[in-house]
Amino acid sequence: MMAGIQIISFIFISSVLHTHSADDTYFATMPQTVTALTGSCVQIPCTFNISDFEDKRNKTKSIDGIWLKNKSQFADGFIAFNSSKNIIRGFSNIQMTGDLSERNCTTVFYNIMKNHSDLYYFRLEMEPDVFRATFNPNQPDSRKTVSITVIDSPQPPELKPNDKHSVMENTIVNLSCSAEAPCPKQPPTISWSNIPESAHITTQLQEKHDKTQSVFSHMTFKASYMDHRRNISCTATYPRNTLEDSTVETSVMLRVLFPPKETHIIITPSASVSVGTNVTLTCKSKASPSNDMTYTWYKHGQEMPIAQGKKISFIVTHNNTGSYFCIAQNKHGKQSSAEIQLTVEGERGFFYRVIFGCTGALLAFVLLSAIFFYCMRTNKSSQDHVIERDQATDKNSDMAIYANSSSVSNKKSEKKENDGLHYGEIDFSRLQMGNMTREDSNNGPQTVYAEIQMTGRNNKKTVEQMD
Repeated sequence: MMAGIQIISFIFISSVLHTHSADDTYFATMPQTVTALTGSCVQIPCTFNISDFEDKRNKTKSIDGIWLKNKSQFADGFIAFNSSKNIIRGFSNIQMTGDLSERNCTTVFYNIMKNHSDLYYFRLEMEPDVFRATFNPNQPDSRKTVSITVIDSPQPPELKPNDKHSVMENTIVNLSCSAEAPCPKQPPTISWSNIPESAHITTQLQEKHDKTQSVFSHMTFKASYMDHRRNISCTATYPRNTLEDSTVETSVMLRVLFPPKETHIIITPSASVSVGTNVTLTCKSKASPSNDMTYTWYKHGQEMPIAQGKKISFIVTHNNTGSYFCIAQNKHGKQSSAEIQLTVEGERGFFYRVIFGCTGALLAFVLLSAIFFYCMRTNKSSQDHVIERDQATDKNSDMAIYANSSSVSNKKSEKKENDGLHYGEIDFSRLQMGNMTREDSNNGPQTVYAEIQMTGRNNKKTVEQMD
């Protein structure tokens, strides 16, 4: 953690190298130490103040800032940066981002390397000959202004609260992760892992009390008993001018306080054993804290508890079979397990057979009832169909009778019409006795043929007359 220090210098003796009056009071504020990462940059936040600064500023034509390395004496060999002469020694680039006319001397050193670790002093020059001074503390045991420490690997992020922190179930949990940002132009990125699904995260770059900056990430979520002993990790990744970025991580184990959960019973060796077997019932439950857990055992049908403790063991007899359950309790609450059935081998099979038999009988009854109602409905439908068919047959018979009656009437009318008188004519003059007369061998009577023409309603008939 970077610490800040306010550097106040009171100089009452004039010096050849420092141009100021004995009444001048001046001081600079900057961090005592800053940590930089190789291949990255480092920003030194810096502000200063001198007595009658506004008056001096009105008299000056230029204000310049100078950074001296290793020594506070203003000598050419110690100058690392001079804004007036654009001098940069030992660095690829140095930029004064603060406005000196506003008492801001903040400076960024780029592409920091290991050999840049040293003490650095700030000097202010207001020309022409208005004010010149190197800001350094006047403590006899310390001559430092700011110490730059360059490291190859960044410091792990700081995660709060630590693993000793405990929260109650269903309360809001606040976790914060902060990573130093010595180079605000290339700040680290922060990521979280193994976090609850309901977590809400916000991340921003913040300034600390010593004016250095850090990336701050804040996460909130509602604690669940399933979050107990959850390892939540915060990872900071630092970009830099090397082949790979630097990644560091910090984890915290969350401790959630909650009453018993998921309480259940385990039977060893099994729930169905023979008489004389030694069985053990174990009450399992999740709770926090768990060191003060109590377990109480009950048997179905009995109001009073039968035992205390996480486990109970006994020899199975016909009298101690039945349903058992346990109640787990800690200082935050309690929970009862589901009942578990302990039976003797054979009884369970008989019990299942009874259950299956009753179920089968019920299903058979339902099936037979359905078939019976189906048959009744089908029979009724068939009878209705037969009645409808007979009615249709009777109706067709009546229609046939009416049709036959009509046919008979027509025939009778026709017959009656045909039964009328027909008149015929007989022409005896046309009778010939020649070949029309035939005599048998006994000269018997002769047969005379006559042709009779009958006229009646366009009908002609030939009648053979026999004498």
